[in-house]
Amino acid sequence: MKIAVAGKGGAGKTTVSGTVARAFARAGHSVIAVDADVNPMLGISLGLGMDGTEHLAALRQDLDYGNAEHVATVEAMLERYGADAPDGVRVVVASRVDRPDSGCGCCGHVTADRLLGRLEGEGRTVLGDLEAGINVLARMQPGSLDIVLVVANPTPKSIEVARRAVETAVARDSRVVVVANRVRDDADLEEIRAVLGAQEIIVIPEDPVISAADAEGVAPIDLDDTAPGVVALVALSERLAAQAA
Repeated sequence: MKIAVAGKGGAGKTTVSGTVARAFARAGHSVIAVDADVNPMLGISLGLGMDGTEHLAALRQDLDYGNAEHVATVEAMLERYGADAPDGVRVVVASRVDRPDSGCGCCGHVTADRLLGRLEGEGRTVLGDLEAGINVLARMQPGSLDIVLVVANPTPKSIEVARRAVETAVARDSRVVVVANRVRDDADLEEIRAVLGAQEIIVIPEDPVISAADAEGVAPIDLDDTAPGVVALVALSERLAAQAA
């Protein structure tokens, strides 16, 4: 199964991506997590910490500038330039910070859309944390993603980006699940439903544990896996896995 997580910057995509990936792995799934953000921070939400996350980004930049050996296959890319996060998640950075559109002839699949498109989803879960907006999603080929999780906060800008992400994902034959994130009350949820109510919506409540994890640079699932927001994200992963079975 191939999953991408899209939405506005700051909506909580990376927290959703990291927690869902860890939950899949804890349930016994083989998980590949692809950090496709130009500011790659997925490693933190997966539990690698700041040092491990920066090391992954540095490896990716070395590859871009010819300071590391290029590889010919996507599986070799995962082996050589990926890292093992807690619970056995394998994580790799697809986009670099300063040259997001470049790539070499032998391993151009390390750009976000190519890597996600070429990774085999049979027998494992591939999850991509996309850059803010819809650029990577718009470059994906129809049918290349099974599910797109569109993260939306109850703010007009976040909802508008989510609306465009939904349209883009539907046009590419992907199933869409809207993740209504940081929901404080019924009014917040209704604000999201007013625009995105035609889609399946999963509610993730506002959770101080997730905010604290972000401030401390740790994975929410490691800080407190009984926190309401974390429990809701784990339940989302279980729902997705059951529906894919």
